[in-house]
Amino acid sequence: MAAKIFVHGSGHKGASWDKTISYMTNSEDIVCPNLSSILEGKEASYENLYSSFVKYCGEIDGQIHLCGLSLGGILTLNYALDYPQKVKTLVLIGTPCKVPKMAFGFQNIIFRFLPKSVFETMAFDKKGTFALGNTMKNLDFSDRVKNITCPTLVLCGKKDSANMKSALYLSQNIKNAELQVIENTGHVVNEENPEGLAKILDAYYSQNP
Repeated sequence: MAAKIFVHGSGHKGASWDKTISYMTNSEDIVCPNLSSILEGKEASYENLYSSFVKYCGEIDGQIHLCGLSLGGILTLNYALDYPQKVKTLVLIGTPCKVPKMAFGFQNIIFRFLPKSVFETMAFDKKGTFALGNTMKNLDFSDRVKNITCPTLVLCGKKDSANMKSALYLSQNIKNAELQVIENTGHVVNEENPEGLAKILDAYYSQNP
């Protein structure tokens, strides 16, 4: 059975998947790496994070199922484009295919005034969060997503207005993609609606073992 790698967003850690996994009946072979850990002490730039993620995935034998939310979705999308032979299925949750520069800039302004303690529950500390954000400004996979060939499930919370346009774009431009909009849910689907997400993932992985 192919391993399933669930990748969290920048505001969370691997444990953010725990509730979703607890509701899944098909929860075997799921791993939820902490992105800060796979960096192994390197600076939290996107280049370093992606290369570390590539190394992490490469150490797992056989094909893999990738499921990513937000930043995790960007990493898994990037990997599926670069290593198509390795990826069996792809699930993208609240994932921008192009990083919104204005939103990132506004977010960085807010982060600048937050105390360091706020970042303790996030993927990276305050310095790492800024470094990562600054190196992601020009990411744009819009023209490349048509090259994805593996079965792809695009998910978006109905209240996640910031990523709905991207969800529609991804579902329309990836050949084997389907879109599901999750009612009464915002951006952090795995924490806001873990039971609903678990049902969707169980069904999807049953169809694509």
